[in-house]
Amino acid sequence: MRICIYGAGSVGGYLAASLAQGGADVSVVARGPHLAAIQANGLTVETPEGSITARLAATADPADLGLQDAVIVTVKSPALPAVAASITPLLGPDTPVAFVMNGIPWWYFHPYEDRRIPRLDPGDALWNTIGPHRAIGGVFWPACSVPAPGIVRLLSGAGRGTTFGEPDGSISPRIDAIAAAFRAASLPVTIAPNIRELIWQKLAFNLSAGPMCILTQSPVRATHEESALIDCSRRLVAEAEAISAAMGYALNIDIDRVVATNTQLAHRPSILQDLEAGRPMEIDALYGVPLELARLHGIATPTLDLLVAMIKEKARAAGLYNR
Repeated sequence: MRICIYGAGSVGGYLAASLAQGGADVSVVARGPHLAAIQANGLTVETPEGSITARLAATADPADLGLQDAVIVTVKSPALPAVAASITPLLGPDTPVAFVMNGIPWWYFHPYEDRRIPRLDPGDALWNTIGPHRAIGGVFWPACSVPAPGIVRLLSGAGRGTTFGEPDGSISPRIDAIAAAFRAASLPVTIAPNIRELIWQKLAFNLSAGPMCILTQSPVRATHEESALIDCSRRLVAEAEAISAAMGYALNIDIDRVVATNTQLAHRPSILQDLEAGRPMEIDALYGVPLELARLHGIATPTLDLLVAMIKEKARAAGLYNR
């Protein structure tokens, strides 16, 4: 199976090297020093169980790679316009595109409503170039990082791995084929008929500490060392659950378990890593769009409103957000 991973950073790099080890014909689209290191030395993934290095086709230009059986997009949401502008050479008539990303996805309302999300897809670029009919939803649960160019580190066990879901809830041959490639690589994978609910679950967990991590520039567990911050985390999750419920998904999150997990996590969330590295931040997918949905349904989110307003100012001051 020919699979292109578009965006071979922490998540994409982990998936690409693992899929290549499992026998898939894998290529990656990457950029900068990370791309140069992959081209020179291969892509190395470090896990608690050991390391692997995969030699695979790597380029900044998708036109170098040809048509694919599947594309898995793992870039951050600010990079989606660039994806729309360059992905076409990878797409045959039936090539699916799985978006394994944080936050609310650009295709969220397809196929049930003819609604677009301009914050995530300016000018309908993805809608018109890729098309929502190609889209597959994806949620990646483990934590990864890129400690050096060409090296990706899995920070914990693979755990729940990756979940894929068709927007219409079906179990399609194309999603079965992608899952089969993951299983051949011993990558944990599930196919879900309720991908939107799982997207909200992951988002609620991200909200439990992510905003505080950005504002304090500290890892997750540091945001749970003060009782006031733990109370803030509880309020953030409650507000996320309220928005999700208004959208039709009752999450029933065990907040005590979330707090207990967060007190142990030394991980710095990817959006904090972006701030500190001077990269564009996923503010809209993680915060802006959920708040728009809250306003649409009359849901009060005072804690999230305050923290997101401060995050936007912090990001603007760093030149990483322009809304």
